[in-house]
Amino acid sequence: EDPELNINHPYYDVARHGIIQLAGEDSSGRKVITFSCCRMPPSHQLNHTRLLEYLKYTLDQYVENDYTVVYFHYGLKSLNKPSLKWLQTAYKEFDRNWGYSVLLSVLFNMLLTISFSSLRYKKNLKALYVVHPTNFIKILWNIFKPLISHKFGKKITYLNYLSDLGEHLKYDQLNIPHEVIRHDENLRRKQKGKVPPVVKVPPPRPPLPTQQFGVSLQYIKDKNKGELIPPVMKETVSYLKRKGLQVEGLFRRSASIQTIRDVQKLYNQGKSVNFDDYHDIHVPAVILKTFLRELPQPLLTFECYDHILGITSVESCLRVTRCKHIIQGLPDHNYVVLKYLICFLHMVSQESIYNRMTASSLACVFGLNLVWPSKGTASLSALVPLNLFTELLIDFYTNIFTSRTVPGE
Repeated sequence: EDPELNINHPYYDVARHGIIQLAGEDSSGRKVITFSCCRMPPSHQLNHTRLLEYLKYTLDQYVENDYTVVYFHYGLKSLNKPSLKWLQTAYKEFDRNWGYSVLLSVLFNMLLTISFSSLRYKKNLKALYVVHPTNFIKILWNIFKPLISHKFGKKITYLNYLSDLGEHLKYDQLNIPHEVIRHDENLRRKQKGKVPPVVKVPPPRPPLPTQQFGVSLQYIKDKNKGELIPPVMKETVSYLKRKGLQVEGLFRRSASIQTIRDVQKLYNQGKSVNFDDYHDIHVPAVILKTFLRELPQPLLTFECYDHILGITSVESCLRVTRCKHIIQGLPDHNYVVLKYLICFLHMVSQESIYNRMTASSLACVFGLNLVWPSKGTASLSALVPLNLFTELLIDFYTNIFTSRTVPGE
């Protein structure tokens, strides 16, 4: 059970099983949501209507942005499947897009379909990975494939082994159930007659002197003549200030994975980057998020994580003061970089009439890019305080960042 899960959570009875979880972000900065069938208790112990509502409740927090779903099929048995009567009732109550329903009923007897078949949920779903699909699923997919839109069909990828996930996602963030891992090992034994040999990973190479991604703020400062604001952050923010403030959905959309890798490579090699060459305003936006996400320690630091989680227990009238107190405890360098970033995000929120990115919307995007736990990933229950804290920073920027001055700022 998630230790951060509050018993007062509106879906505590379902959430405590860990069936649906947030699993960080993929290489494009899209939120990843996992669904693990093996964590579903017997049907008589789980209200499937509540499970469906909880799935929709979870998706509602992300459907305005691009997102990815990983579906672990192993563990779905007659013991924990929803009844046919319930499925028929649920299908009548929700969107009747038959094509999508047929497809996703294969994945989970229509449970996932009811969520993803409606336009609200499928629009920004960029990838659906089905791990350990049975032969029956594959056969039905081939039968009904002509009835599914080509565009939606391209979003679905079948993965026979967990190792295949590494090509698409950050494998270590997924918090894969032990039952699924054991099942994967058994499948490999049957295929090869033995456990596959461990592949030796070469030791990491030392960072380049011009490295920007995956290194500490201190490293970047030392290699850039003491400049407090990292070059990649300064350049992306400057470009977005000039050309992106009124772009609708700024920071919500992803960009080409290959393009992002190419830009990262240029920055790491100390080469100049001209964002005009890419003709996509979302490229610098994704680069900025990627930079924050790949810091060895989050900008708000591991030490602040638990303090930030406690923001919801503070009275509303005292929350800004509490935010200010937490921020004052940051190291000087982190404080300056955070202030620079939040100042920019505050500017973005001031243009929300055009870009639709309010402080709340920006907080949903940046919350997990600013702070995460030292071990594992933030749970779904941690999102509310993390996003609330970020929203307060953006909304009350002038109140929170006025009383501290750092030399060289």
